[in-house]
Amino acid sequence: MSSTAAPARREFDIDRIFLGLCLVVPLAALAIFFAYPLATVFLRSITQQDGNIGVANYIQILNAPSFWRATINSLVMSLATTIAALACGLVVAYAVHRCRVPGRALLIGAVSLPLLAPSLVQGLGLIFLLGRNGILTKATGLEINIYGFWGLLIANGLYALPQAVLIIGAALRAADARIYEAAEILGTSGFRQFIDITLPNIKFGLLSAGFIIFTVTITDFGNAATIGGDYAILATEIYNQVVGQMNFNLGAVVGILLLFPTVIAFYLERVASQRQFGSVSDSAVPLVPVFTPRRDVVMTVAAWLVALLPIVTVVIVVYGSFVWLWPYRFDLTLRHYAVKVAGGYDPLWTTVQISVIAGVIGTALLFTLGIAMQHLPRAAAKPIYFICLLPAAVPGLVLGLAYIFAFNNPILPVYVLYGTATLLAICNVTHYWTQGFLTTMTGLRQVPPTLEETASCLGASQPRLLRDVIVPYMAPTLVSVFFFMFMRSMVTLSAVIFLVTASVSVVSVSIMRLDEAGFTSQAAAYATCTMAIVVAASLLMRASLWLLKRKG
Repeated sequence: MSSTAAPARREFDIDRIFLGLCLVVPLAALAIFFAYPLATVFLRSITQQDGNIGVANYIQILNAPSFWRATINSLVMSLATTIAALACGLVVAYAVHRCRVPGRALLIGAVSLPLLAPSLVQGLGLIFLLGRNGILTKATGLEINIYGFWGLLIANGLYALPQAVLIIGAALRAADARIYEAAEILGTSGFRQFIDITLPNIKFGLLSAGFIIFTVTITDFGNAATIGGDYAILATEIYNQVVGQMNFNLGAVVGILLLFPTVIAFYLERVASQRQFGSVSDSAVPLVPVFTPRRDVVMTVAAWLVALLPIVTVVIVVYGSFVWLWPYRFDLTLRHYAVKVAGGYDPLWTTVQISVIAGVIGTALLFTLGIAMQHLPRAAAKPIYFICLLPAAVPGLVLGLAYIFAFNNPILPVYVLYGTATLLAICNVTHYWTQGFLTTMTGLRQVPPTLEETASCLGASQPRLLRDVIVPYMAPTLVSVFFFMFMRSMVTLSAVIFLVTASVSVVSVSIMRLDEAGFTSQAAAYATCTMAIVVAASLLMRASLWLLKRKG
């Protein structure tokens, strides 16, 4: 009797220890690399020049006209970008999901181009087109001032467009064809169906997309650094306080204040998203659009006009990297790819290394945390789920600033990470934790419970169950999370701008510095190399998913 109970007891203990590690390690990583750095930002924001604790820094910032100017500019810019991106995103998403338009995959690919490049590439493209030496400026002879509000509006709108199309498209796919069939029988026109049925049904999807766009825009630094000119916003205010004036405590104050609109926008986005996709009926009949010439021809033209701008901005950057002297000599050359400043190509290969590390660490932590949460009671899993959503509400600049305060302290053990590629990789994992977590949890919910039950009945331990059952079934999700972390780490700027050093830099920072130094064509060459790597990673991901699907 005792001889049979002992192995069972050991097996039970192994499972408990394994699941405990799967839970504790990711949560400890969140505590060390997310909660602790944010706490240091708050502490620095209330640390006065004399070392005492108080609100003098907040009073100084709130009394500064430059802060209020940057705040108003940020809000105006974010609201204007949200309206423009929502309108354009609705046009493209409606054309793709509710119309019969040719080249739908190409259309989606065109509007997704900004995801393959650092955010400042949109600004670079507009400079090549409409800057002081822009090709359109020279061709028309017009004095176009692209630097400032209008340039930033276009660049931010392009950067936010893919998110708008993705979220609105998901809302449009959730339609019930039976409602539209009933409207057709009653003789309701297509326009009235759009106003009375479509818009009310996707209102929460539009709100969710709007809050995402607002958050992305108000926290973006790349476009503002490239094409913002004298149009000050909160992201550049943080950068100027920290890098320009070395006022770290005041930079922390601005960072804390920037958290308020982003946290509110993130909370409202989650509520809107739950309302939109939580109300979808399981019995809904998918809507298959029927070709309607009057509607589809107009929507095809409108959607491709919207998609034309991201195509042109990316193509002009690639083309500009091969031109001898923009815009005077258009001989093709490779001389701009012989980058001799900003560390040459070292930052590019360092970024690839950082991105691989981020992909491996992020996928491992998120997967193990998801496994542990599957075995937790709902009451315990719910607060952990909420905690994992919080990183998405923290702007990249604030997170990067937090890492300076948290890890640039020689008396702490974590100081060994400061100035290393590993810390930049961990910062990227934390920055994109929420998106990877949601993807992982969605994949885990699709694992049939019967597989785990069968393996458990056969006496398989949790580690073996994970290796032989869950990992093979979850392979497509794990591949997607890895490449998501890799590609976002390749193009991110705001989260790592404060963490680069003379020996460890990243490609997006090099592009920004080349542009600031007047080497615009070399910046374009660097951006082209970056986009080529990201495109290659995207193709590799698709090939991997195809092979896994074929194997399965």
